[in-house]
Amino acid sequence: MNIVVTGTAGFIGCYVASALLQQGHSVTGIDNFNDYYSVNLKKDRHATLEKYSRYEGVSMDLCDYEGLGEIFSRTRPELVCHLAAQAGVRYSLTHPFVYQRSNMEAFLNMLEACRHAEPVPRLVYASSSSVYGGNTKLPFSESDPVDTPVSLYAASKKSNELMAHTYTHLYGIQTIGLRFFTVYGPWGRPDMAMWLFTEAMLEGRAIDVFNYGKMRRDFTYIDDITEGVLAALFNRNLEAYEILNLGNNRPEELLDMIHGIAEELNVEPQMNMLPIQPGDVPATYADITRSRGKLGYEPKTPISEGIPTFVRWYKHYHGID
Repeated sequence: MNIVVTGTAGFIGCYVASALLQQGHSVTGIDNFNDYYSVNLKKDRHATLEKYSRYEGVSMDLCDYEGLGEIFSRTRPELVCHLAAQAGVRYSLTHPFVYQRSNMEAFLNMLEACRHAEPVPRLVYASSSSVYGGNTKLPFSESDPVDTPVSLYAASKKSNELMAHTYTHLYGIQTIGLRFFTVYGPWGRPDMAMWLFTEAMLEGRAIDVFNYGKMRRDFTYIDDITEGVLAALFNRNLEAYEILNLGNNRPEELLDMIHGIAEELNVEPQMNMLPIQPGDVPATYADITRSRGKLGYEPKTPISEGIPTFVRWYKHYHGID
């Protein structure tokens, strides 16, 4: 199959593209290599894809609608996996217009490109557990109301779901939204807690622990997420419009994660205990009943396995003995 994947220099996008290429598909990857975090890390991820003859990487801003249309006309994708977005809850507090452009305008361009493509592809796209916002009922289910986002990032992702619904209703485009829950693993993002804590502990610095450590996250290993995304791309029994959780279904205490990293590094963590930050939520927990039934999704990796794997990769990537 010909498949377009956006965000292929990003964390999840790189893994998904690699898995598709290993299955024998042809992948056109689009990324703008922005400097939200290390461009070198993005280039290193992308280099792992360039060894495949069936991979074409395109450096392009998805707000370039004409350029996007040219790619669709040339490659005629049967599937589109839209994973590119401006990530980060806290960054959205200080850079709101970046989210308007990267998460709203770019998503509209993807919908329009799919609408006018021949054939019209299935669109699988990244949403986020952040859409659950101020909900207090746990675990989070797709049937829960998501009308109280607590960050602009969350609002932009909820907007994507609404826009997708509109295009499914008006034009018959099949749209599958995946709500990711705290994805981690090798090649992960430097703005995420696991990377930040590992880096600080190795450098002997104290880490900032918000809400005085009373945080729980449904840490989901990248291999499990990748399997879920591929199932969403290829499962032929999905409805025209779907929203599905992809999480680990077992939230972990933040302090347990911190001590797991410290144990792997053989250090004693130093912690600055701080109040919760604006836009943050104290707990995430995915109800995966629907994705189990629809996709056969079954996460396999506990943090007791995932943390050591990440730490070993981090030390190897940075040349730390």
